[in-house]
Amino acid sequence: MSKQPKPRQRRNQRGSVEDRWRKRVKDANGTTIDVPSPVSGKVRRWRARYVDNAGREHSRTFDRKVDAQKWLDAQVASLLRGDHVAPKDAKLTVGEWCDKWLAGYGTRRRSTVRQAEVHIKIIKAHFDAVPMSAVRPSDVRAWTAALKNEGRADSYVYALYSRLSQLFTDAVHDGIVARNPCSRRTSPGMGKQRPYVATTKQIWALYDAVPPGVRPAILLGAHAGLRLAEAAALRVEDVDFATGLVTPSVQWGDEPLKSEKSRTPIPIPKQMAHLLAEAVRVGNGRTLADDEWGNPAGPWTIERAIRAAREQVGLPEGFRFHDLRHYFASLLIASGLDVKVVQTRLRHASAKTTLDTYGHLWPDRDDTSRAAVAAVYTEGGGLWASTNQASASTPSSPNPTASSGSAGTTSRRPTTSERSSPSTTASSCDSLGL
Repeated sequence: MSKQPKPRQRRNQRGSVEDRWRKRVKDANGTTIDVPSPVSGKVRRWRARYVDNAGREHSRTFDRKVDAQKWLDAQVASLLRGDHVAPKDAKLTVGEWCDKWLAGYGTRRRSTVRQAEVHIKIIKAHFDAVPMSAVRPSDVRAWTAALKNEGRADSYVYALYSRLSQLFTDAVHDGIVARNPCSRRTSPGMGKQRPYVATTKQIWALYDAVPPGVRPAILLGAHAGLRLAEAAALRVEDVDFATGLVTPSVQWGDEPLKSEKSRTPIPIPKQMAHLLAEAVRVGNGRTLADDEWGNPAGPWTIERAIRAAREQVGLPEGFRFHDLRHYFASLLIASGLDVKVVQTRLRHASAKTTLDTYGHLWPDRDDTSRAAVAAVYTEGGGLWASTNQASASTPSSPNPTASSGSAGTTSRRPTTSERSSPSTTASSCDSLGL
């Protein structure tokens, strides 16, 4: 019968401070005495060491015993609190952690990784050689202020700040630092943008101005809300012309869609289905959009066609394909659709994204709420009008409690039984028209 291996013993976590200049030995009589060690006077005298929760020993040397004990107490206290960081890890710089973090981030989509690489390049330009444990909230605030002074948009500054916060959140999870210096106090604000929304006349003028092969992409962006890479890669089999459904399956370059939500089918009207079917008939037969040589039109081909035509149709200089998606959102909102329907058609991951981007496009509800209350008076009809006339014709009395008859009765405070009486409640509701 084979012997079972003994379980590995957990090392004792107690710490100690020891004198490296002295050592204990036994003399000829067996008495323990202190004698100078071989390294006496050659190295720092005091060494503090302890064992962490993972069983690894950490040590540090000092010239004074009081400094060694102070450092040891701080490390043991962090172990007890649960926010211990190994001294070696505390020396890791932001640049080194960025490289390590980015290596593990490579499982995301290539476009997502490229965006992270751009963000990290800017972060490393400021924090590259700074130890992770040395970054303070004040440093983060100074960095975001410097980014704004460079002329960067508020939304981009917030994106860079969010990336730095993501780096430190993962570092906390990995035990590299004890806490994240990014918080609500250091946040620079999102800097919400109000996207440009073209008019319907401008959209159709743009449709007529671009080359015929690019026109299906204009329709897919403005009337189905497809993203640029989705419109460029949309295949003929992704459109059900009979039922009027567009179902994106890939992005340009056979890249996967942005999210699983992006696979949601989008209904289109039959008039649009006819225009797309006609484009397929004269196109390359593989994708809906093509270039002048009959090849599938890539994102750059579509954007270049929009840039060449936007000035002649009265669109601003910065107008791009994604603004067609903004037009689609405004079209749905103006039609009275609620936020959940708009979110589904735009294939946003959450309604918060829809509201953050297009919340200002929903009509002001002041008039709607005013009309709701006004309906109470309309339903009351003549009852409210007669009550109003009676109030206007009755002279006011300086002392209502001294009046007699109905005036005195009206000013009397109702009793508890009267307030709880169903007849009293019903009459009150009737007088309000409820």
